[in-house]
Amino acid sequence: MPDALPPAERLLNLVIALVNTTGKMTKEQIRSSVAGYDHAPSTDAFERMFERDKETLRDLGVPVLTVTGAAHGDEQGYRVDVDAYALAPMELSAAQLGVLALAAEFWQDQTLRAEASRALTKLAVVGVRPAEPDVLGLAPRVHPAGPALGPLLDAAAVRQPVRFTYRAASTGEVRERTVEPWRLLASRGGWYLVGLDRDRGAPRVFRLSRIVGQVGHAADPGDYQVPEGADPRALLDSAQEAEARTAWLAIAPERAEALRARARPTAEPGPPAPEGWDLVAVPYTRASDLADEITAYTDAVLVLEPASLRESVLRRLRDAVAMADRLGANHG
Repeated sequence: MPDALPPAERLLNLVIALVNTTGKMTKEQIRSSVAGYDHAPSTDAFERMFERDKETLRDLGVPVLTVTGAAHGDEQGYRVDVDAYALAPMELSAAQLGVLALAAEFWQDQTLRAEASRALTKLAVVGVRPAEPDVLGLAPRVHPAGPALGPLLDAAAVRQPVRFTYRAASTGEVRERTVEPWRLLASRGGWYLVGLDRDRGAPRVFRLSRIVGQVGHAADPGDYQVPEGADPRALLDSAQEAEARTAWLAIAPERAEALRARARPTAEPGPPAPEGWDLVAVPYTRASDLADEITAYTDAVLVLEPASLRESVLRRLRDAVAMADRLGANHG
């Protein structure tokens, strides 16, 4: 029977059990009481799983101790050294808790959604509840990265080259790429991989939403090193700047703070904005992403230029009104 729990959740369950045991837990107790090990098809399979998990925790800095009973020297058990593992007491301010809430919101629909929600739940259990942050206009807007994010994060962590099929934005060409992952970055509503394209022998930037199918391994872990002085953020900024277009927007006072934060100064005068509204120039690469974001602000943002972006927003607003009318008619 396959393991019903993801490895990360099984590891978390093991840590909780070993931290809270009063003395030690034997392997038999771990197998019977810790969720994730009860699905091991045989004793040998459990032994391999447990030994691997135990070493993984130690590599992560969790001090798993092997304990031998005083009365029975051959009876081994395990526990976590709480004194070595515990964090110092901390007090979180309202602003810090607000940042945690925003971080959890950022990871919704992403790979770490369950972990982020679980962290906020644990804060609530001990009586610490993040208040609604007073930064609603800065709530992150990042589209789901899709199934490629997890494997790429894992590969970057262990320096393992990957292979995937990619659809180029400029030409639409679909071809296989072999890449040394350097870093995963979120920017302007999307997720990007920055790394060395082995086929081209040069650093490249890949948008995760353009990866087709699954990500595979092209070599063993530790097969490469990130070059000293490599700057993935600068590479991403340069690539986006080369593709970027400018949207001229009129924004109502004290509204759409996330759009205002991305605005850039420009020497161009820009089109006239309605009286009392603020004129901003926002760079973008994917018109559909920006249109979705602007639509969410409803009457707080007007698209002045380009006309194609304005029409995309208007079409979305018309569709929303039509859907609301249909729902109202069905419930009327």
